[in-house]
Amino acid sequence: MPESIEVLDMLGRVVKIQKPIQRIVSLVPSQTEFLYEIGLKDKIVGQTVFCIHPKSHFKKSKKIGGTKKVRFDELDELKPDFILCNKEENNEEIVEILSKKYPVWVSDIKNIDDAFYMMRSIGEIMDVESETESLLKNIESSLSQKKIRHQYSCLYLVWRNPYMAVGTDTFINHMLERSGFINLVKHNRYPELSTEDMQALNPEVILLSSEPYPFKEKHTEELQSL
Repeated sequence: MPESIEVLDMLGRVVKIQKPIQRIVSLVPSQTEFLYEIGLKDKIVGQTVFCIHPKSHFKKSKKIGGTKKVRFDELDELKPDFILCNKEENNEEIVEILSKKYPVWVSDIKNIDDAFYMMRSIGEIMDVESETESLLKNIESSLSQKKIRHQYSCLYLVWRNPYMAVGTDTFINHMLERSGFINLVKHNRYPELSTEDMQALNPEVILLSSEPYPFKEKHTEELQSL
């Protein structure tokens, strides 16, 4: 029987949902992959061009634009009854537009605990708690087995012209620390860096994102010449 419920998302917004949920659109690559992992592939009707994992489903899935450039007309054709967004990935305007028509649940993730909270919340909403807990148990086990043998100083770049790097108060920064890297950028969020700034920081390692800026091999060579 259909059931109407109200839940809070991670921004404290009240989201009204009609269960059971049958048609999901995800605008968050990492959360799209999570949905597949907990057995919801048949309910995912739309995702972004950046939702490339799992690769086995990417080619046959319906793409409705990027994380910040959504094709709203194509999304409307999918008639979703639940949409996943993220404060980091999707801008406020997208959330506001979609919330006028659909239940939109927004995550805000800055560390592992936040990620676990998001997964448990979605698992409960979708009635797949046991599948979610099984996945989380595997993740926790994997994390507990990681041994850090050496810490490397690093920069993590997410944009070019101008260069922008990962700073503090971000999930990437949290994961860098968990993985044995020392982030040399101490400014909040995503500060701009000049080539002189990067030379002065003198990192042992420079990490490049695949999105939002699609760094390529030629950019690796460019940075190595600094």
